Amino acid sequence: MSPRRFDAERLLLARREEGLKQSDVARVVGVSAARVSAWETGRSVPDPEKLPRLAEAVGRELDVLFPREGRPDLADLRADAGYSQVATRELTQTRTQGPVAAAENGQRRLAKEYEQRLADAYRVSVAVLRRAQERSFGHDVPEPDETVATDVPPSEVTMLPETIAGKITYLLEQLPTPLSDAQVAALGNSRGRTQLLTEELVRGLRTGAVVDASDEALAVLAEALDTTPLFFSSGDPGVQRVIAETLVLRNQVAAIAARGGEEEGLSTELLAFINKEVSKASAEAVALRDHPSSEETS
Repeated sequence: MSPRRFDAERLLLARREEGLKQSDVARVVGVSAARVSAWETGRSVPDPEKLPRLAEAVGRELDVLFPREGRPDLADLRADAGYSQVATRELTQTRTQGPVAAAENGQRRLAKEYEQRLADAYRVSVAVLRRAQERSFGHDVPEPDETVATDVPPSEVTMLPETIAGKITYLLEQLPTPLSDAQVAALGNSRGRTQLLTEELVRGLRTGAVVDASDEALAVLAEALDTTPLFFSSGDPGVQRVIAETLVLRNQVAAIAARGGEEEGLSTELLAFINKEVSKASAEAVALRDHPSSEETS
């Protein structure tokens, strides 16, 4: 979790610069003037969901007055939208805040039916919500527009999620258009010419309700999500790193193509070279897995 940094002195100075009384700020935030006084003197700290209204009350941008270092998780998105955890019951239309609390605590992922409702309330996309959810589960997933520094050693490149549910969520976020569980199942069965996937199985694997499946089913799932079966079946750190870096490269290439490159986008020759190198690397990874060298087996 990367909560925003509250600074009592900065709040006090911002209020005075705007010529506001503590009661003026209290009225906007919905608290007493005594509570604002306690915040400004450092006797207490406001709840995270109070910070957006507090910044608004003193005429400051939220990111400027209360900056955050790092990427937000689910609790951070909720707080930035001004919701307490209890208030999310109305968003999910459930009797308790259990679904949101479980996801924020990294215990159980949100049901798909809640994702769009929460994303709309938090004023973010479903993809952003899903990335924040992965961070609540301990996976520091980067944003698509973030680049990896060239001087970062390969071993420090962001790794893939460890669970099948996390991997599925990660892959879904890479797709140009969102796919439902039913669409994923149908697409995989069509490409694999089989009927191994069902909407219920895909949903169970995506939400973590089902933690494992046969190698055949995972291979069909990989087909649906445009990746290699090794994405799900291999636990080798080296293989996982290669796949992670390949996915980053694919997204960067897609971004360049979307911008049109320098003038007319990526050339046919460059695309062919990239595809050739990716295919060659994948073949070498499979060969290494199936036929390890004598040094590795000795």
